Amino acid sequence: MQDLSNPSKVFRTVWISDFHLGTKGSQAKELLSFLRYTDAEKIYLVGDIVDGWQLSKRWHWPQAHNDVVQKILEKAKNGTEIVFIPGNHDEAAREFVGLTLGGIKVKDDDVHESPNGKKYWVVHGDLFDNVIQHARWLAYIGDWAYVFLLKINALFNSIRIFFKFPYWSLSQYLKSKVKMAVSFISAFEKSMVTETRRRGCDGVICGHIHKAEIREIEGILYANDGDWVESMTALVEHFDGKLEIVEWSETKRRIANFEYLE
Repeated sequence: MQDLSNPSKVFRTVWISDFHLGTKGSQAKELLSFLRYTDAEKIYLVGDIVDGWQLSKRWHWPQAHNDVVQKILEKAKNGTEIVFIPGNHDEAAREFVGLTLGGIKVKDDDVHESPNGKKYWVVHGDLFDNVIQHARWLAYIGDWAYVFLLKINALFNSIRIFFKFPYWSLSQYLKSKVKMAVSFISAFEKSMVTETRRRGCDGVICGHIHKAEIREIEGILYANDGDWVESMTALVEHFDGKLEIVEWSETKRRIANFEYLE
């Protein structure tokens, strides 16, 4: 179990994605607290950091969103290696692939080598999403529906908080129950695994579908770091090479309990 007596947790590598800064649904304050609590030798920003789709429709950029960007730049300045792999919502940044901006390396994808010799292909994942590639108009409709669902979810959870119930994600529930969503996720995972094997890697680390998970599929490790709109999760690598999903809400609760017991 994590040593919560340490004011910060240091990892070898951290993967985080799908902040969707620029939207009302982004949990920027929670992300900022995670970044303040966590240190790493290397941080991957695995796409959809800034939501260009929504910003092009309506400008929304509160101070917390700016603070997140400043914190990342501060970490880069202080020696953390940071790699930014753009996603479909911040695809404009793909024009800067190969450059280093503010100490942040911009790449299409990357191969990460673990201390135990494993090679993980790191990519956002949208290029293996058939909807994004072949029916972009449907992706925009899906994005609108997701934003609408988040508004309903926020109202629902405000009632749950009033009655002291924990946060509950309606969209994650629907993803797990609706047959079409389950089929989409399964097809996405299979495509990622097939391409990972073709590239000669032991596993793939991605984002895009907002579903944090670590599991083996047909002999290939599939890891998704989740998102910072609902699940507030990160994928971390310990110094022995072990991969773990950090659920920030649960980690914060444990930290608070530890401090209270002290």
